Amino acid sequence: MRGEAVRIDLVGALSALAQEHRLAAFRLLIARGPAGLTAGALAARLALAPSALSFHLAHLERSGLVQSWRAGRQIFYAANQAATETFLRFLVGDCCGGKPELCADFAARLTTDQEGNMASTRVFNVLFLCTGNSARSIIAESVLRRLGAGKFNAYSAGSQPKGEVNPYAIEVLKAFDFPTDGLRSKGWDEFGKPDAPNLDFVFTVCDSAAAEACPVWPGQPVTAHWGLPDPAEVEGSDLDKKRAFTETYKMLSHRIGIFVHLPIDSLSSIGLEGKVREIGKSAPGKSAAGDAAERHSA
Repeated sequence: MRGEAVRIDLVGALSALAQEHRLAAFRLLIARGPAGLTAGALAARLALAPSALSFHLAHLERSGLVQSWRAGRQIFYAANQAATETFLRFLVGDCCGGKPELCADFAARLTTDQEGNMASTRVFNVLFLCTGNSARSIIAESVLRRLGAGKFNAYSAGSQPKGEVNPYAIEVLKAFDFPTDGLRSKGWDEFGKPDAPNLDFVFTVCDSAAAEACPVWPGQPVTAHWGLPDPAEVEGSDLDKKRAFTETYKMLSHRIGIFVHLPIDSLSSIGLEGKVREIGKSAPGKSAAGDAAERHSA
């Protein structure tokens, strides 16, 4: 809080952020803001085992960059905004000897990439396709909305839309604190019209949609197939169905988490297409190559 002494272990903060999982967790918490995220939501988004995540979060808490609190049975984590401000001021507070007018070159470098090109501020349009547009593509749209906020616009559609979103899809998204407002089952013809957004990426998340003849999309989007089993076809108890939708969420969250961190601006169109297709073979806790080998042996 402003007006209070903010205590942070500066060396500890640098050490904490030097590990990839802790850095990824901290970036997610910074994006989330004061509301924070539950330990379960963080573990799912980072595809980490709860025990491993607890270790990393404890390290971040000791440094002062992250704070936690309990609400009912859940523990929430959030970036300590005051401590983070202190940390950043320590890193750049002496820039140009306190004379900001001398720092124009430094500021310009912050907005360029390693080749000296201006860093992209472009927002990419991503469409997820499935036949019914009621479960898998809906979940993917919601997950990308949150994980790719500010860099991606997320959409979903179906070749034969069911007209309503599966209630289990809404339930699992709410359980992991993902947005559900505005989600609706709709036809892919909406995105083939002249006034539709120019699509940069189109991902099919069910086999039937991948086999169908798609409309001619505005622009020349990068395409890939990220096929997953349909959780809506799972029979059994209510718990069995919830588990199926949760597994679908985890798989899509894993793949989208990889996708949003791709260096899109530095990849050729061929290289980018290869990357997104490889993501479609990956699963939490496995490499893409391992997944491919498993499917080949099955």
